[in-house]
Amino acid sequence: MPTTLRPLLLALLLIAAPGYAETLYQVELIVFRQAPPVDASQPVPEDWAGAAPAIAAEAQRSPALEDTARQLNETLGYPVLLHQAWQQAADDPPRAVRFAAGTPCDRHAPVEGLLSLRQERHLELELHTWVNRCDADGFLVASERLQHKRRLIPGQLTYLDHPSLGALIRVRPR
Repeated sequence: MPTTLRPLLLALLLIAAPGYAETLYQVELIVFRQAPPVDASQPVPEDWAGAAPAIAAEAQRSPALEDTARQLNETLGYPVLLHQAWQQAADDPPRAVRFAAGTPCDRHAPVEGLLSLRQERHLELELHTWVNRCDADGFLVASERLQHKRRLIPGQLTYLDHPSLGALIRVRPR
């Protein structure tokens, strides 16, 4: 390789490298009940997660919004159904991670969902959450679905509305 091309190639690699670097975010999600259940027309599908991986143990973090969750429960009377924090990449194309909370019944957790982040010009969130109810025999009888796709401002606590559920999410750069 001619020596005149080496500096040019090195400069191109240095400029291109940040574009390929994975952008990591600290995600914190609180899902809560804010009204009586409004069941979806169909229960959660059996293949709801597709090939999405569960949040890896090394990606899990301690929640920081403990006071907010406590206020939802105690002050406002909104039961917190899920409160989790983890580290996740913002990919293009976005790759969802699977989350769940509670003791499963009929192969479904009481709260389960998928969350993906995409960083282009803006940070974009896609969230699919199911809140499931089982009968006394352990069979799934109803599901509620909270689904949102929206832009986020990194570091800002964002409220996601639903007729019977609510979610608070904060996504901060790591």
